Amino acid sequence: MGRVETRKVERDEAGMRLDRWFRAHFPDVSFGHLQKLLRSGQIRVDGKRTRTNWRLEPGQSVRVPPLRTTDTLHRLAGPAGRSDILRDSLLYEDDAVLVFNKPAGLAVQGGSGLTRHVDAMLESWRDRKGQKPRLVHRLDRETSGVLVVAKMRLAASHLAAAFRRRSARKLYWALVAGLPKPRQRRISTWLARDRGGDGEKMIVSKHGSDEASHAVSHYSVVDHVGTSLSWLAMRPVTGRTHQLRAHAAHIGHPIVGDALYFNLNDWQLPGGIQNRLHLHARRIVIPHPGGGMIDVFAPLPAHMVQSWNLLGFDVDQEEAAEAVDAA
Repeated sequence: MGRVETRKVERDEAGMRLDRWFRAHFPDVSFGHLQKLLRSGQIRVDGKRTRTNWRLEPGQSVRVPPLRTTDTLHRLAGPAGRSDILRDSLLYEDDAVLVFNKPAGLAVQGGSGLTRHVDAMLESWRDRKGQKPRLVHRLDRETSGVLVVAKMRLAASHLAAAFRRRSARKLYWALVAGLPKPRQRRISTWLARDRGGDGEKMIVSKHGSDEASHAVSHYSVVDHVGTSLSWLAMRPVTGRTHQLRAHAAHIGHPIVGDALYFNLNDWQLPGGIQNRLHLHARRIVIPHPGGGMIDVFAPLPAHMVQSWNLLGFDVDQEEAAEAVDAA
């Protein structure tokens, strides 16, 4: 496709989200490329800038610029190429910042003999000056979702400072056992490494304990299936290791598929749900190094989509992205 098109929204497309409309009309266009076109203003509805979750109305005009399909992106990556995994998971890119939807199971950095991780894959993303993109925060290996990377040293310094100042707003979605009460809550504890185990697990400790750090999280119940399973929107205020996982277990509602923190006896995984960590970094809002804000959403990984479909959860509940802030 090599020219700008204008398409009318049909009557039977009323209420359809813009990203789903594009998926229906242009199935080979990646979500990351779609977001880049929206942020640069190349896609417009009735001449106005918009976003992926915009609900369309019949008769509206959608401006469709020349589009790169997934196949085109792979060709542009070159033979040695940027990692296909990272290229396929790219959500946002500009001159200073990259945002990826990190797959579950992919480590961010090396360690314990790991050679396949995001930091190593970023070698193939060096620019013409040889600068390698820099990590500015972390996600657990089994946690999927938004991962922000700086393209240059100055941007890395700015973004890392934003995380330290807690001016980055992070939203996670989780599937937990049971139905938490109250349905919205602030969790405040001290966390320290469990020196009695292998050192990987964090435990709730007393204030003043050796190496304990204060950890604050908010959660809100978005939906639930009776009292057996609940979809939580979770927001970490601090950024401690395994914070949300440890806090979910601490309140008696561990995250489904969490091999370290799921501590309920005689609890059976419902049929059709995979025994994988159901924790996803859904959204990040962070100051851009050049001014303004970056606001990026990450689609759920396949195993969580399967669970959401099985449980009848509506992934399009946009109010879930904000409900946790009221906790």
